[in-house]
Amino acid sequence: MRATDIRDPDYFHKVVDCQWACPAHTPVPEYIRLIAAGRYADAYMVNWKSNVFPGILGRTCDRPCEPACRRGRVEENNGDKPEPVAICRLKRVAADLKGDVSERMPLPAKARNGKRVACVGAGPASLTVARDLAPLGYAVTVFEADAKGGGFMRTQVPRFRLPEPVIDEEVGYILDLGVDFRGGTRIESMKQLLTQGWDAVFVGSGAPRGRDLDIPGRAEAAAHIHIGIDWLASVYFGHVTKVGKRVIVLGGGNTAMDCCRSSRRLGGDEVKVIVRSGFEEMKASPWEKEDAMHEGIPILDFRVPKAFIHDNGKLIGMTFEKVRAEYDAKGRRKLVPTGEGDEFHACDEVLIAVGQENAFPWIERDCGIDFDEWGMPVVDTATHQSSRPDVLFGGDAAFGPKNIIWAVAHGHEAAVSIDKMLSGEDTHVRPLPAVQVMSQKMGIHEWSYDNEVSLEERRKVPWAPQERTLKDIKLEVELGFDAATAYKETQRCLNCDVQTVFAPKLCIECDACVDICPVDCLTMTPNGEEAELRTRLTAPAVNATQALYVSEALATARVMVKDEDVCLHCGLCAERCPTGAWDMQKYLLETTKAGPACRSKAAPAPAPVEAVA
Repeated sequence: MRATDIRDPDYFHKVVDCQWACPAHTPVPEYIRLIAAGRYADAYMVNWKSNVFPGILGRTCDRPCEPACRRGRVEENNGDKPEPVAICRLKRVAADLKGDVSERMPLPAKARNGKRVACVGAGPASLTVARDLAPLGYAVTVFEADAKGGGFMRTQVPRFRLPEPVIDEEVGYILDLGVDFRGGTRIESMKQLLTQGWDAVFVGSGAPRGRDLDIPGRAEAAAHIHIGIDWLASVYFGHVTKVGKRVIVLGGGNTAMDCCRSSRRLGGDEVKVIVRSGFEEMKASPWEKEDAMHEGIPILDFRVPKAFIHDNGKLIGMTFEKVRAEYDAKGRRKLVPTGEGDEFHACDEVLIAVGQENAFPWIERDCGIDFDEWGMPVVDTATHQSSRPDVLFGGDAAFGPKNIIWAVAHGHEAAVSIDKMLSGEDTHVRPLPAVQVMSQKMGIHEWSYDNEVSLEERRKVPWAPQERTLKDIKLEVELGFDAATAYKETQRCLNCDVQTVFAPKLCIECDACVDICPVDCLTMTPNGEEAELRTRLTAPAVNATQALYVSEALATARVMVKDEDVCLHCGLCAERCPTGAWDMQKYLLETTKAGPACRSKAAPAPAPVEAVA
């Protein structure tokens, strides 16, 4: 194998598994250490720079970082149940304990640069575009059909999960940057919008249409059957204040979980979720399913809806066919009937949450924007530009329904494209991240971070009493960690951004580092092809998706190999090394946002031309 080039920004980035998995590439270990030090405002701002909505995401994020957490893999290898660090809930700690950070926020631009940008929809993608561009002098106008900004974060996520003041605060930080927010303004025509002289238009209108279910009885019992996302919005606006005693929720995603838990709070005594797939295949996050079941809501899987049963239009129940999953040689799933008789489930109301889809009736098909066969705009996955380069898409409107953190990531990338495009640059030339590598050595065997590996289990987030939460749809269920509990949870972080960096010229091949490594991730061995080399390390490296760190040839022609997959970043190798061949170096990566750093020196930003009132 060739020696590893650690100058590649992505090499150590991928070793920081949580940051690599985060669509917005938030520096997770960095803000966790800040929380451990009680520097909550600093931790909040590290988050805010990357993911824009720390308080919101600390309650609602889909947490792609946590399944990637090295802690889970290490504990699993030790035969214990894998429990990643509570990364998402620590983010909430930073938001809850930060105090007043208004003075840390960017100031509105002192002068406009003459460029006007329209954002359609005030969800997380559009707000991120506005957050990145407004301080640079762009005149950003956000159009939103509802009176307040936030999009689906406000209208579809229930208040018992996400309190309104949290949304108001974090949306307000963005609008206070000089953004022209036009609430209660629905865009009805892209053609008309394009006649208004915008230099760029960003579409972040979400996936506003819930899928329906066309089975017998749907039309006749329509008064008692509702589309999930529309129903949640009606609950938010106060149009729906109660439900029937018996409620069936169809679907296995997070929207279905929000529907069933909301139903329990609005009078549903017997609420159940019924889903076509198996329980493990449901799209809902594991913790969302756990929360629903904790509130007494059963989830029945492998049941395909057959018909709505009604009595002269009054819904009385549904019938379902029981199925099982079969897989072909390529792993493709097929649901086949079990042969049992259809099941009948009595109900008074049904909420359909079987998926969402995009709806663009307001975008005329002759305005230069190409659509694919599924009615989705053709969008460049890197630049977010459509076939009309001055119109960009992001969030659910670009690639279908995902989580808030994905919309934020799209907004950052689209803002870079807009800034480069309006500066006369090629939008396909994407900016490299900003990278710092700093030795943590403070003495011969002392580091500037706590490298002790905690053996404690993951902390549970406390809940408000269920007898209260099930009676008040606005009462937040999760209470969050207090400072003492948060500190204990931070100690479970393995500091994966503090890298073990090897200097071959200093190595005397004494094997001390190999001997002391607690997880056997170091090996001195003759070089070879990767597949073969992985099998003869001190502990075979079985996870081929994580790289091997391979040194230049040592004096004996052997190489030092480190399995990055299971390394604890404990620093024992560096402490034990008598020559200092190993060093612990903190690797900090920040993605480059719109602004001077994303442009080439030959292409200056649009010159300021207009004073800001």
